[in-house]
Amino acid sequence: MKVNTYLNFHGNCEEAMSFYEQHLGAKVIAKSRFADMSSTGDPQNLPPGLNRDGIMHARFTLGDTVVMASDGPKAEPMRSAYLTLSVDSNEEAERIYKALTAGGEVFMPMGETFFAHRFGQLRDKFGINWMVIHEKPMGPR
Repeated sequence: MKVNTYLNFHGNCEEAMSFYEQHLGAKVIAKSRFADMSSTGDPQNLPPGLNRDGIMHARFTLGDTVVMASDGPKAEPMRSAYLTLSVDSNEEAERIYKALTAGGEVFMPMGETFFAHRFGQLRDKFGINWMVIHEKPMGPR
């Protein structure tokens, strides 16, 4: 079994993927638009609020993880799930946190904790929740 993350955006999936490419090193490996599908290419067949040029389905890599995404109807962000980026330095944690918080909402400012050199929680400007962590070595319990 394999678990994948599927992100839903409200008309800005392509913008989000470009942002993640620029700031997180994501790589888009596939994307299709609603207009590409014969059954949904007609704007009359799209759900309200969706654009025929919107992303129907995309796949991108983030580190060694495949993430799937699409545009969809507006929905409330889920506060109980986060994408967690584990990095190898304080500088990388700070850089990523700064990029992701621009235009977003901070839940926990970046700082040191008992379990991490740097740790912070946020929702980015696209409505996606993130944790950024540079972990401290943890011994056996």
